[in-house]
Amino acid sequence: MLAACFVLASPVLSASAQDAAATAAPTAPAAAAPAANVPLVGNAETGRQLTYTCQGCHGVDGYRNVYPHYHVPKIGGQSPEYLVNALHEYKRGTRRHPTMQAQAQSFTDQDIADIAAFLSELTK
Repeated sequence: MLAACFVLASPVLSASAQDAAATAAPTAPAAAAPAANVPLVGNAETGRQLTYTCQGCHGVDGYRNVYPHYHVPKIGGQSPEYLVNALHEYKRGTRRHPTMQAQAQSFTDQDIADIAAFLSELTK
């Protein structure tokens, strides 16, 4: 019985109703898709906010880390290209380090660009 009600309730448009519906309201144009292979522009201020967890190991400030007996690479002052590539490699799993892979998984491509913008501007 329920199926019969559904069939009876479904509208069937006549040819004139279809014509009226087609001309009634134009549809909004589709949003332009982002251009492929256009590098993202990083925002250093957003990157500064995103790097708060980096300081625990990398120390960022003056390139010092909190674990001097454990080798942690210098990330402050590196080129943005290096930083972007490294984070994408961690995210893909082609560069291995469990902590960095977990961190990179949480970042969007824009986050990575922002982080690279901030860290590349740091000096001693």
